[in-house]
Amino acid sequence: MIQKQQPRNVLSLSLLLIAGLFTACENDLQPLIGEQNETTQARAVYSTRTVNWNNRTDGAYTEAEADTDFGNVSGWNEARAYNSSGTARVKLEPNALSNEGGMISNIDISDGSEYELQYDVKFHSQFDWSRGGKVGFGFKIGDGNTGCDKADDGNGGSARIMWYTDNNGVTKLKPYIYYKDMPGNCGYDFGKVYPASGSIQKGSWYTVKIYVKSNTGSNTNGRLRVTIEGDTILDTAIRWTTNDAKRLINTMPFTSFRGGSDSYWESSTVGYIYYDNLSWTKIN
Repeated sequence: MIQKQQPRNVLSLSLLLIAGLFTACENDLQPLIGEQNETTQARAVYSTRTVNWNNRTDGAYTEAEADTDFGNVSGWNEARAYNSSGTARVKLEPNALSNEGGMISNIDISDGSEYELQYDVKFHSQFDWSRGGKVGFGFKIGDGNTGCDKADDGNGGSARIMWYTDNNGVTKLKPYIYYKDMPGNCGYDFGKVYPASGSIQKGSWYTVKIYVKSNTGSNTNGRLRVTIEGDTILDTAIRWTTNDAKRLINTMPFTSFRGGSDSYWESSTVGYIYYDNLSWTKIN
């Protein structure tokens, strides 16, 4: 895998605010930070957005910066997020799994029945694969089932990506999907992996695209498509939910952590995962 030089674009918008006897000019992508009155607090919810980190000074990637970039963010861990040479970097702690060792954050997006996203991801050149973990951005539908909470009640689902190392030491990227008809308790991969042969490589960028469309009623007329490095590894009709009140896509999770729940998913070393060129779009 040849390391890519990605185009980097910065989106900038401005909005004139007039209040009482004074006038202030604010960037409309900047939420109100530090506002204590919940009745007046405003935090943006974006339906179309492009984010890169080209103009950031290296250092801690703060929650205030995350709110500026993504809108309404919860679960942000400033101790493990870093602006690094024009990318976003997440630190994975040694001997720890799930949120104890990484990042589980949720980005509030405008409710919709059809979304797509794209991002670039890279594992540090000295990254220890261990057994695997969850990586990158995805979508949640309805109740947004994750964490081996089987989605067979029809009230929610989710679409994410994980890396996984098999018993032969071969590491792949693969879908990690929760939906009404999933066969087990934990996320299903549909038997699809990337690459088809060999392993993903440390120190190389990979472009991931995820497309999700809600189904209606109890119909299997939803859609899921996962593309990695231009290779569409999964494109299938799907029944995410059976409860129309829970059918809409409402959250974009950002997850970077090891696990699994058993100790063999752990690593004794610190790990770093890098992100760049994120975009998401509400289609409907």
